[in-house]
Amino acid sequence: LNLTSLKYSSGSRYPNISLSAPLPGIPKPVFASVDGHEQCETKITTLENGLKVASQNKFGQFCTVGILVNSGSRHETKYPSGIAHFLEKLAFSSTAQYGSKDEILLTLEKHGGICDCQTSRDTTMYAVSAEVKGLDTVVSLLSDAVLQPRLLDEEIEMTRMAVRFELEDLNMRPDPEPLLTEMIHAAAYRGNTVGLPRFCPVDNVEKIDKKLLHTYLRSYYCPERMVLAGVGIEHEQLVSCARKYLLDVKPVWGASTPTNVDLSVAQYTGGIVRVRDMSDVSLGPTPIPELTHIMIGLESCSFLEEDFIPFAVLNMMMGGGGSFSAGGPGKGMFTRLYLNVLNRHHWMYNATSYHHSYEDSGLLCIHASADPRQVREMVEIITREFIQMAGTAGEMELARAKTQLKSMLMMNLESRPVIFEDVGRQVLATGKRKLPHELCDLISNITASDIKRVTTKMLRSKPAVAALGDLTEMPSYEHIQAALSSKDGRLPRMYRLFR
Repeated sequence: LNLTSLKYSSGSRYPNISLSAPLPGIPKPVFASVDGHEQCETKITTLENGLKVASQNKFGQFCTVGILVNSGSRHETKYPSGIAHFLEKLAFSSTAQYGSKDEILLTLEKHGGICDCQTSRDTTMYAVSAEVKGLDTVVSLLSDAVLQPRLLDEEIEMTRMAVRFELEDLNMRPDPEPLLTEMIHAAAYRGNTVGLPRFCPVDNVEKIDKKLLHTYLRSYYCPERMVLAGVGIEHEQLVSCARKYLLDVKPVWGASTPTNVDLSVAQYTGGIVRVRDMSDVSLGPTPIPELTHIMIGLESCSFLEEDFIPFAVLNMMMGGGGSFSAGGPGKGMFTRLYLNVLNRHHWMYNATSYHHSYEDSGLLCIHASADPRQVREMVEIITREFIQMAGTAGEMELARAKTQLKSMLMMNLESRPVIFEDVGRQVLATGKRKLPHELCDLISNITASDIKRVTTKMLRSKPAVAALGDLTEMPSYEHIQAALSSKDGRLPRMYRLFR
């Protein structure tokens, strides 16, 4: 029955009026709608002092707002290592406005808010999630926490304790991944930029004081090295708060000296870092098995280069994880490190691929762990996987890796704090933001020849190796290098007279 052709019967008040036509005498309705472009666009404004304000609207009563600073452990060349680690622990302590951390937390509580600070090798991020109504208070608090910290003696003393505890914990943890990541960076970029320690070395804990922190902050915490990012708020509102609290603010350490900023570019050196002792780990009635952990990495590329996307797909295709992981295809059970390594070699406990990328370099690594007696075999299995990356990727595995990467990207970007970090980091690094759908298009366009091209280039670099545990059976660095230069990735044969 076609409703539009139905006419009222001649006996009714409105003869011959079609249901699909607007009714006479009634104003045209205005429907609430969201223009697709408007909704996903990231708006960016640069204030007069160089500070960038970036925002992304997301509907809901809560927002995530924060300040990202282009400062991290890679900038500590001229300073004792560990300043970024200290600043992370000191964040949101007493400030000019707030007498203590508790006062800050109570203020945030009124708006249902929480705060956090995280540092990486190149970025420090101060973030607050709270109700949209409290935006003014939140930006004022952020400005105070970043630019007016009191850094009292007792706070610095407490931080020293916290840092010492974290260092002890790092060496005692059953999961060696954070420690191996530290080691592989130290091996790959020996003594420069991203190879500098992210955690404060024990010897420097006492050296770091208020005077030193102020000298560092004076150089790096200047407005042109900062982004105020917000998700879930109107852009104009955020800009007006930024003008109010971040435009003409004199930091507690005085005028900035951005001329002292370390602009050195990451120098990839390759090399090996060995740590032999793991005896403390296996305590307790059910001891953790004594494993040897190896991480082998090669230089990839920076996240500003076009090759970054093929490397991200390659990392997804390698995938991997622990031998006790269970799950379907979405869990990565069809990635190469599961199919070729964990499924074939039951004695391997772990094989996982990681990709670390920075503004001037990057590192693609594989972490594997096994019983100390099988280290040589394990190293050869990893070197063979690296060599096989340069072969032609199968149509099916490439399509699966691309789909997995896209779904991971989209699923992660459902969460407000993740969108906040994405907006902040992209704007800090490039001054603009690539939207998820643009990234998905770039991923879709990757071909097997792209993977082959970036792998061939990567295999020309010297390997970086991190080794942890009992290393009696560990092949020499030269042998690992020879395996990665060979056609099949095999280690040079060793002939022993006495076995």
